[in-house]
Amino acid sequence: MASSPHDDLPLHRPNVGVVLFHPDGRVWYGRRAGHADAWQFPQGGVDDGEDLETAARRELAEETGVVSVEPLARTEGWIAYDFPPEASGSKIARGWKGQKQAWFAYRFTGDESEIDLGAQGEPEFDAWRWGRLEDAPQLIVPFKREAYQAVVRAFAHLAA
Repeated sequence: MASSPHDDLPLHRPNVGVVLFHPDGRVWYGRRAGHADAWQFPQGGVDDGEDLETAARRELAEETGVVSVEPLARTEGWIAYDFPPEASGSKIARGWKGQKQAWFAYRFTGDESEIDLGAQGEPEFDAWRWGRLEDAPQLIVPFKREAYQAVVRAFAHLAA
């Protein structure tokens, strides 16, 4: 079920997130470039008129180089978070209060040599690793923690 990016939470930027599962059940984490302690899943904005799954696959390829995936699941509706009061940047300058996300789970079917953090120019991540899904809320920046808890609950059955 694809939601329209403009139906709910009009002050939240439409966004997609991807949890990439290794065949052994671990998940892919990228370390945000320039942030030594901020590990997260690939995520990014939805272009006007873009289907949510198309956006998820595009963001995954842009941020990780990965295209060899098998779809496993997706969240229903939006998982939203607000930007913290001290935040600044282009999204806030354009009037967004936060982001609303549709999350997709994919199984990685390729070889790790496919992972290329600089595949699309300026890297979003400067390191990557496989880890446990349940660790995600403790690895993400605090203002995204509740959203990541919802993602972990949604995809916990895939990590077994």
